[in-house]
Amino acid sequence: MEEKPEITIADVARAAGVSATTVSHALSGNRPVSSATVEKVRATAAALGYRPNPVAASLRTRRTQTVALVIPDITNPFYPMLARGLQDALAEANYHIFICNTDQDSELERELVADLVQRQVDGVVIAPFGLTPADVEATLGRGVWMVSLGPALDHPEVDVVEVDDAGGARQVAHHLTELGHRRIALIAGTARTGVEREKGFRAGLADAGVALDDALVVAGDWTQDGGAQALEQLLEQPDPPTAVFCANDLMAIGALSVATARGLRVPENLSIVGFDDVDAAARLTPSLTTVRNPAYAMGEKAGRLVLARLAGQRAGDPAHCLLPCSLVERQSTTRRS
Repeated sequence: MEEKPEITIADVARAAGVSATTVSHALSGNRPVSSATVEKVRATAAALGYRPNPVAASLRTRRTQTVALVIPDITNPFYPMLARGLQDALAEANYHIFICNTDQDSELERELVADLVQRQVDGVVIAPFGLTPADVEATLGRGVWMVSLGPALDHPEVDVVEVDDAGGARQVAHHLTELGHRRIALIAGTARTGVEREKGFRAGLADAGVALDDALVVAGDWTQDGGAQALEQLLEQPDPPTAVFCANDLMAIGALSVATARGLRVPENLSIVGFDDVDAAARLTPSLTTVRNPAYAMGEKAGRLVLARLAGQRAGDPAHCLLPCSLVERQSTTRRS
């Protein structure tokens, strides 16, 4: 089959009866062009099947119209909703996203960020696992804006969008203590990325005069398997907990599976709470009490911050956006019998 020749700006200009420069401005919006001309040029371009050449455009503007999203676990259902919010915000300015998965590997995370900078992305939105402020310097030196999802990456030139993890975890502690629980366990995430949730949970317990027994704090590495293994350890305690707060829903799902396999009734024998309110949380049996984490809003806000930086609308100190979250009571918690 004979390959059709590529339609160029010059072809659109001849067909529309305007200059190539006018076509460029009408399609990009970079310079003022009358609405009638814009409509005519766009209609002509669509009729001819013209598609802009992104490589040529990037050479002219020194922009690639791309932003990377770097996340620690692509299988965690929290992140697709966050990615959707980011994509929707960026699409308004004709930006596209790359999604990169680090598998919670600090070295891989650093390699990915360095590679993305080499590929000349315009921005990086990252849920940092091991990236340090020193690692950020090379990125910023190449003119790539960065937004950190969460407070783990503390750098004076990096915008931060985070959820009120401490406040949400504090609500969990209040909920469980109000139900009469005193022997309460925590299945935590990793030391660096789960600090605020643990801090808020401890503070909420302290509000009720309850101390968190260190023997009831187990790391679960944010995964279902991690949550399952952590609950196995907790149930081996001489005095096992009557309630468990899991620092994310994946670990809560893993814990729920172990409780069921051991013949424990949830919530009658053991109350379980998660964090994030992923889509599956409401569909579990029993449905999961959890903290609603505004994933879409988080991604959307990060996208708007990147676009504002790229458009030169913001300068000076970085933004620090704290989004609220709220407890969602379902069937997996009940009053201590």
